[in-house]
Amino acid sequence: MQQISADRVSTIRDLATRVQDEVARAIVGKESIVELMLVALLCEGHVLLEDVPGTGKTTLARALAGALGCSFQRIQFTPDLLPSDVTGLSFYNQKLGEFQFRAGPIFGQIVLTDEINRATPRTQSALLEAMQERTVTIDGETRPLPRPFLVIATQNPVELEGTFPLPEAQLDRFLLRLSMGYPSQEEEEEILLRYEQASPLAEISPVLPAEELRRLQTEVRSVGVTPVVRRYLVELVRATRHHPDVELGASPRGSLALYQTAQARAALHGRTFVLPDDVKALAEPVLNHRLLLSAEARLRGRGPAAVINQILAQIPAPVE
Repeated sequence: MQQISADRVSTIRDLATRVQDEVARAIVGKESIVELMLVALLCEGHVLLEDVPGTGKTTLARALAGALGCSFQRIQFTPDLLPSDVTGLSFYNQKLGEFQFRAGPIFGQIVLTDEINRATPRTQSALLEAMQERTVTIDGETRPLPRPFLVIATQNPVELEGTFPLPEAQLDRFLLRLSMGYPSQEEEEEILLRYEQASPLAEISPVLPAEELRRLQTEVRSVGVTPVVRRYLVELVRATRHHPDVELGASPRGSLALYQTAQARAALHGRTFVLPDDVKALAEPVLNHRLLLSAEARLRGRGPAAVINQILAQIPAPVE
């Protein structure tokens, strides 16, 4: 495959900057989070936002959809939500005398699934095919989802009563797991001023057409990765499988996710090639939800982030 040209990388960086500036109308700070959302979009991946209520998760999803001119759908997950409430259903139209399909909210380009862990496992599994295959099969008929397609799922990591934790197989479908965190004092004051009159979401306009985004998604796959950097990436992922605190390490899907996100980050930074720093910067958001720690490690308060940082410190990054 021919490596992407410097001109196209420059175009990707400029377009991404315009999207980030537009999203910044509604989201104060969080530049790194917005960049990671763009990385997920360029890789056609999905994002799990894990944070307490009120930190701007829904606003971020709406702002991103507005800046890209994409259709936006929001699904509030509750224990009584049915799979058909997500995917849609076929019903009999008495006037026409035939069955018709009524599309569910999953047929959007940017879909926010709010508090995904409050739905039953049966409803959660309705997302699996959509997230992986980008299709929905109902009554034996497979229907394609619109492109680009991004699922942004949220869950509250604190309030766990009445929730159904996501199984490992479904967690692995998410490209990134992120946490927005609280704003700084200066950022919080800016939020108050910005939302004093009206919501800035109404002022956001599309700056990157969906058709152009589809083209960029193809082009970032041509960002160069040298054998040395590729070997370093694989060593990091394989180290998670042999770490004493890890019961189940990252799978080859994790390696592929880290590879593709590193390509996207390099393009966003205006480079035609991946640096070890790209791999290091993305190791935690890509791998932290793919590690199952041992019971002893959890009892000691050990988290996946600490394990990943230890691995990054132990395996020297290549110098070219």
